[in-house]
Amino acid sequence: MTLLHVDDASNSTDSLNEARSASEREVLSEGSFKRKFAIERKRSERSQEPFLLMLLDAGDQQGSKKNGRALDSMLATLLSSSRETDVLGWYKERAIIGVMFTGLVVTDKNGVLGTILRRVSTILQAELTFEQFNQVSISFHFFPDDWDQEKPGRPSNSTLYPDLANSDSKRSLLIAKRAMDITGSALMLLLCAPLLLVIAVAVKLSSKGPILFRQQRVGQFGQCFTFLKFRSMQANNDQSVHQEFVRKLIANEALRERSDCQSEGIYKLTNDKRITRVGKFLRRTSLDELPQFLNVLKGDMSLVGPRPPIPYELAAYQTWHRRRVLEVKPGITGLWQVTGRSRVKFDEMVRLDLRYAMSWSPMLDLKILLRTPLAVIKGAGAA
Repeated sequence: MTLLHVDDASNSTDSLNEARSASEREVLSEGSFKRKFAIERKRSERSQEPFLLMLLDAGDQQGSKKNGRALDSMLATLLSSSRETDVLGWYKERAIIGVMFTGLVVTDKNGVLGTILRRVSTILQAELTFEQFNQVSISFHFFPDDWDQEKPGRPSNSTLYPDLANSDSKRSLLIAKRAMDITGSALMLLLCAPLLLVIAVAVKLSSKGPILFRQQRVGQFGQCFTFLKFRSMQANNDQSVHQEFVRKLIANEALRERSDCQSEGIYKLTNDKRITRVGKFLRRTSLDELPQFLNVLKGDMSLVGPRPPIPYELAAYQTWHRRRVLEVKPGITGLWQVTGRSRVKFDEMVRLDLRYAMSWSPMLDLKILLRTPLAVIKGAGAA
């Protein structure tokens, strides 16, 4: 009996020739399984072909030699009853077994889950005692997953992102990055204190409304936070114009717009009547971003990283776009700001963010920080 045989919901075949004996199959360690899982998740982000993660939690069965043998028996049974394309390993070493089913053509999720659950239960009941079987908890997790609509920006199933929660390999680098963030943001706030005061007065005198603009943005792991900028627009303006532009930008339907200082055009709203006279200067010089050093000092942002999106931006993302808010903390500046900014299309911006997420280091952060002042002076991509 193959573990997965769903005639009406997958392209798997009912053939014992696809099954290999337990001695010929490899059970991946926790680290190897999660790396394999992360690769499959990234592949699925692009292809939109779903895969299924099945977890079998052994409960307390790893606590004795007898129960350890029961756990090994579960593994052997699963190995001999699964397809060659299925991946088995430890989601949690000697505690939770993971089975990853790929190559699914899913038309009815409930039908797939029901069929697999019945087959898994049948083969485990044949190998385990009644007491041992009752301790096993089975759960299923499809990817791509739906993100939590009640908490904008949050993945609804953190089980599908185990590799992002495990940062032991970069712990020392993360400590160094945080130290740079605290030192750099505190120093900038101190040095820029007189300038901050001047800008605050200018914003207050130029138009009615608060000095600071506060907005909900999506940070790392989809955590929302209050994003700070100097207000550059009229208070209580309509966001529908920006929301429609963002939708077109992400869908690759937006056209370059001309601005006074960008003859080649940029992917950004220009000549926006909602922007005040002082606000236009602040945006062109990026001085409206200075309050974000408070976000960095608090820990919501980093000096270097992807720009944090607005929840309605995230709602328009393709699945692979989401990784830019999962893998690293958002920043004030980044690869996009110093290389492309608003002159490149949205997909290219995401690729720059993902390239940074894969290769970031304190040295790379320092290089980006040193290139930022020149990018600001040139005003490339600003409006």
